[in-house]
Amino acid sequence: MKSDKEKMLAGHPYLANGSELVGERLFAKELLFEFNNLRPAQVEARNAILQKLFGKTGRNFYVEPPFRCDYGYNIEIGDNFYSNYNLVILDCARVKIGDNVFIAPNVGIYTAGHPIHSELRNQELEFALPIEIGNSVWIGGNVVINPGIKIGDNTVIGSGSVVTKNIPPNVVAVGNPCKVLRSITEDDKSYYYKRFK
Repeated sequence: MKSDKEKMLAGHPYLANGSELVGERLFAKELLFEFNNLRPAQVEARNAILQKLFGKTGRNFYVEPPFRCDYGYNIEIGDNFYSNYNLVILDCARVKIGDNVFIAPNVGIYTAGHPIHSELRNQELEFALPIEIGNSVWIGGNVVINPGIKIGDNTVIGSGSVVTKNIPPNVVAVGNPCKVLRSITEDDKSYYYKRFK
């Protein structure tokens, strides 16, 4: 018979209140308490905590405190990762983030979900589906990414978006629910310089 942790990692309904998962969440909370309360200049100490907590870290990463997650070991970040204040990752399933990803303030990345029907929900069942964010993605402020989502390389998710479906590579996508607005083109290279011409 599978443990609740095995069910969680397999994407099956599970109970999160067993001693194994409660203990793992407590371990993460203790590390995060330390991370979030270090002095601002203690960047190396904060990064050492994340290397202990995360499943994988790339080269050159910076996570602005405060930061919250459930377990930590299901989070993988690539090279040149930056997240601003108040990132929350509910990592009951794997969250894989590519290289050169920028995350603005107040972003929520949620692999966790609960049954729609109240009878099942009241039994405290939950589920988790993995999230994958490609390379060179920029996620704007106050974005919510729901369970099971994939975001393609080079894409920009506009501020305030709620991502409920997969987003392809090389696009700007915005809204609630988040939808593709347009493709990213070579003209976007000069976007910030147009006003000076």
